[in-house]
Parts: sequence; C-alpha cells; structure tokens
Amino acid sequence: MLWRLRDKPSDLGVTAYGATGEAPPPPVTGGAAARALGALRAAARTRAFWLLAGGFAICGATTNGLVGTHFIPAAHDHGMAQTTAAGLLALIGLFDIAGTIASGWLTDRVDGRVLLGAYYALRGGSLLVLPSLFADAAGPSMLVFVVFYGLDWVATVPPTVALCREYFGAAGPVVFGWVFAAHQVGAAVAATAAGVVRDQLGTYALAWYVAGGLSIGAAVLSLLLRRTGTVVPVPAPPPAPKVRVGWRLRPAEE
Repeated sequence: MLWRLRDKPSDLGVTAYGATGEAPPPPVTGGAAARALGALRAAARTRAFWLLAGGFAICGATTNGLVGTHFIPAAHDHGMAQTTAAGLLALIGLFDIAGTIASGWLTDRVDGRVLLGAYYALRGGSLLVLPSLFADAAGPSMLVFVVFYGLDWVATVPPTVALCREYFGAAGPVVFGWVFAAHQVGAAVAATAAGVVRDQLGTYALAWYVAGGLSIGAAVLSLLLRRTGTVVPVPAPPPAPKVRVGWRLRPAEE
C-alpha cells in the first residue's frame, strides 16, 4: 500500500497548511548538457575513466549484447526448444535480482576493484565452458550456468557506481552515465558481431570464446585501477531556487 500514499499536498490537489495558494513552478535552469559534457571532458583525461568504461563496455557486450540477444538462437541451434531456452533466460533475470542485492551488500564491505575483477573473471570462465553445455535439453550443468550468470549479470553495477564516486566525487553519477553509455555501445557491437559470426561460420562458438576472453580482460582492467586521494573537479550545479510554502522556505523541487 505504500506506493498509494501521497507525500505532497499537491499530490492531492490541495495546498500546504497555511499557504495562500499553489507555489509557482521553479524556473527552468539550463546547463545540464554543458555540465554532462564538462564531466566527460574532465573524466576522459584520467586513466580510471577509461579502465572503468572499457570494463563496462565488455560487461554490456557479454550480457545484453551476447547472452541477452543470442542465447535463445544458440540453444535452438543445438536442438533445444525455443520455449525452454526462453525459460532459462528468464531464470537468469530472476537470479539477477538476488545477485544485484548481494553485490550491493558486498560493495559496502569489499574493495570494488576486487569485486569487479572477480565478477569479470568468473563470467569469462563461465562463457568459455558454455559452448560445451548446449544440448537439446537443459541439463544440470546448464542450470548451474544459468544460476551463476544470473547472479553475476548486474552484480558489476554497484561496485562500478561506487568506484565512479570514489574517483570523481560529486560528478560520479554523471560520469557513471558516460560509463553506462560505453556499456550500451559494447552491447550493440557484440549483438551485431555475434550475428555476423553465426552467419559466416554457422555456429556461435567463436563468439562465446571471444566473449570469455574479453571478460577476463575486463577483470585485468578492473585490477589495474589504483586508489587515489584526488577527484576530478567538476563545477557543481547551481542551487535550486527556494519558494515560500506556508510559513517557511523550501527548495522548489519539493
């Protein structure tokens, strides 16, 4: 029922107690695009940004790009029913929830670089053995792969976000947006490349092996990150204007 509750008087079409009228809308503030580009320019001058972006691009390639796009047709190539393969992919998504929560808990307690190195290395190993697991039915080994890959799927996000904050300070969320853009580029490249491999060779085997090797490379990139006592300076956004609501001033976004 919590999602049904309303937090602000305006949600119920009324004003705050003591208010004489509805608060005026906050003025439109520009500069968001400039701040995003400024954060990118500053971050791109650092080694940490390219290591994080490179590893996360491989993350996108080995999840959304390869497994998310090509797991079902690859399983079907080995005689597995498409509905069975789709069910396995759905299980990956189910275990993804548990893996993400657990990774967030670990990120509060373990060095994010070590976590990323472990996640990517284990992912690489699982992709290298995946071609031998495909069959016309889902055997125990394939189920183990599905459980592990689900736990690992988005587990890379919490430590990546934490490291962006560590290296780039208040600009960390903006920098993570650019790192995530690299993730999506990697996914797009892998989705296309794996399809080309399948069309040219008649099998996905090479795509799985390359993805496994790239994941191990992402583990190396993560472990190359060094702790730093400085952060990239990025101009802070202007403070939100305040408006009078009732008897006190509040930030306009409230």
